[in-house]
Amino acid sequence: MASHSVTQVDVAIVGCGPAGVVLAALLGQAGIRVHICDRLPGVYEIPRAISLDHEILRVFQQMGVIDQVMPFTEPFTNSEFLGVDGQLIRRMTMVQAPYPQSYTPSVVFSQPPVERILRKHVEGLSQVSMSLGLTMTQFSQDTHGVTLNYDDASQVHARYAVACDGGASAMRESLGIGFEDLDFDEPWLVVDVLVNDKGLAKLPKTSVQYCEPDRPCTLVIGPQNHRRWEISLKPGEDPVQAATPEATWKLLSRWLTPEDGELWRQSSYRFHALVAERWREGRVFLAGDAAHMQPPFLGQGMCQGVRDVVNLAWKLNSVLNGSVKAAAAEALLDSYGEERKAHVRELTSRIKGVGALVCERNVEKARARDHKLLADCGGVVKDTPRQDVLPALSTGLIFPSPGAGTLFPQPRLQGGQLMDQLHGYPWRWVTDGTLQSGAPQGVKTIDLAVQPESEGVVALWMQRHGVHAALVRPDHYVFASASNESDAQKVFANWQAHLESI
Repeated sequence: MASHSVTQVDVAIVGCGPAGVVLAALLGQAGIRVHICDRLPGVYEIPRAISLDHEILRVFQQMGVIDQVMPFTEPFTNSEFLGVDGQLIRRMTMVQAPYPQSYTPSVVFSQPPVERILRKHVEGLSQVSMSLGLTMTQFSQDTHGVTLNYDDASQVHARYAVACDGGASAMRESLGIGFEDLDFDEPWLVVDVLVNDKGLAKLPKTSVQYCEPDRPCTLVIGPQNHRRWEISLKPGEDPVQAATPEATWKLLSRWLTPEDGELWRQSSYRFHALVAERWREGRVFLAGDAAHMQPPFLGQGMCQGVRDVVNLAWKLNSVLNGSVKAAAAEALLDSYGEERKAHVRELTSRIKGVGALVCERNVEKARARDHKLLADCGGVVKDTPRQDVLPALSTGLIFPSPGAGTLFPQPRLQGGQLMDQLHGYPWRWVTDGTLQSGAPQGVKTIDLAVQPESEGVVALWMQRHGVHAALVRPDHYVFASASNESDAQKVFANWQAHLESI
């Protein structure tokens, strides 16, 4: 950007990590003018996130990059939880096929190349301007918009701004927004190793949670020969010292020697469970790590950030393109923080529950844990799909009804196309043909009796919830469902009351 220039946009995004770049893509593709900046000149090359779920792959499909991303992913192996004496006490798996979103439910991936794909895509969008190696130095807002100043003396005027600038967010700090501490604070060493064939032969063929009181740790099987260890540090151990190659290899010696692979990177972290007190201040929103941080036990960190911006994107788009009346706009934008904060809090508490199971340091309590888990399943460990741990939306723009707040499936239609590919991302009334109620203007009807699905994932969803139709939001979450004509009319009336749709 030229020095002293002033750029007028609809939305300014600070931070070009995964959350920021996905938000820029979704808004830009919808015709919203966006400016996105990041203080780093390129992608942060060190891998951080290692897992994604099918909800996020569906977003990459929406962006049009799924075919480029998939080569950098592999299906997530089962995760086996081993107790004090090395016995299997729990197993986390994937939901069974047919897959509800038409993608592998859990994948491991390599973050840097995927981020480069996302950025390249955004750079090609005419509505988006991207400035890398540029730091936002200060911002101010009034009732009309947000003014952002940058370190090259340039300025951006935006109707709204979104802080995607990470856990140490300068924008969050400037707004005086604190974190709620959900009471998790532990030092861990994270190690990525590129393992050679000799080393791979020594390692487990599944991912493992070692629930051992002396030193709880995790082994994740990443793509190709990438293996990740997350190793808890003991009180008194120096995190800086632990991250030296010598100390790291000593901690890995249970599994590998330096002859078995190459240290790709290792770093000590403090794992936290933090949620921002509020997610909106006037015309500025928080998203991604700027809004929350959680322990890594279910690999949901990046997924959470993408969920944030998918939720925010359709709401900003609806307000900016005038598809909701002014009277409904503020409530719609407020629902972003209401929905996402509640969801993040609930998922973080569930992740903490997994962490507490893994991290019990008292040997007797750990043995009691192992005994209880095995007793509860009659001594036969049953599969627990990771997706079952994810909560539904519990508040905000949903109408109480079976399945409301859950992620709606994406069926493959007869003929091979996916529902989103054929019908796009508006509000959708998806019906099995039983109900004759016509959806209101602004809602697209998808009748699966006329255009059948090939794998039955929607039929299974409707059978499970005892309904014949669902009103699905642009972010694929269910606003409401209906089992009869009377239900349908109540759903439509409530939808119109919420959005005052044009």
